[in-house]
Amino acid sequence: MKPWIFLIFLFSFISFAQETDYSKIPQLQTKATFTTEVNPDKITLSIVLSEENTRGRVSLEELESRMKQVLISNNVDIQKQLTLTDLSSNFRDYFLKKTEVQKSKNYQLVIYDAVDAGKILTDLESKEISNVQLLKTEYSKLEELKLELKGKAILKAKKQAEEMVKNLNQKLGPALFISDMETNITNLLQGRVRGINAITNDQLQNVQLSIDFNTIRVDATVTVYFRLE
Repeated sequence: MKPWIFLIFLFSFISFAQETDYSKIPQLQTKATFTTEVNPDKITLSIVLSEENTRGRVSLEELESRMKQVLISNNVDIQKQLTLTDLSSNFRDYFLKKTEVQKSKNYQLVIYDAVDAGKILTDLESKEISNVQLLKTEYSKLEELKLELKGKAILKAKKQAEEMVKNLNQKLGPALFISDMETNITNLLQGRVRGINAITNDQLQNVQLSIDFNTIRVDATVTVYFRLE
């Protein structure tokens, strides 16, 4: 935009704002919130393969082979869903203390269904891979959902306003002001697995683990000022 065009627009806006004193317009101010909960469709797990966890009985290479077998059997695309995040060993301790060298690898695994995640956790545990943690849960259509909820919150605000003026012998006019600055999301990054801590490792080997991931809650709040006529 050319500078002179921008200045004309700015002066016009300021003049309009000065001429319109909204505080003197009869109005009704209302606030409405619309809430929903959705199941996560992207679950990120951390898997640590460590020879130390098996007291040196199983090599890192064997643990890695077992993990990949479990993932393949559960239709996981290893190339796309599994990422190596860290590789380490205790070589320093070996030279200082002459202890046995033990290696470990850290992976991140992305799963797109809670039932699949529960099955994978059970199968990994049966293969002596139990150092698995939930990093986060996500919902892939979050932005579309937020827009949908804002629209529903505005309809709710209008209905509230209509009920409030019903017995005042007044009519609800057009909206003078709308604010949608408030959108709260709960359990998106700090998702957890419910019930898993109540099951011991021995029990886990004998039962099919049913995991219930926290739903993701989304609250959309709008503030609307309506003219009273």
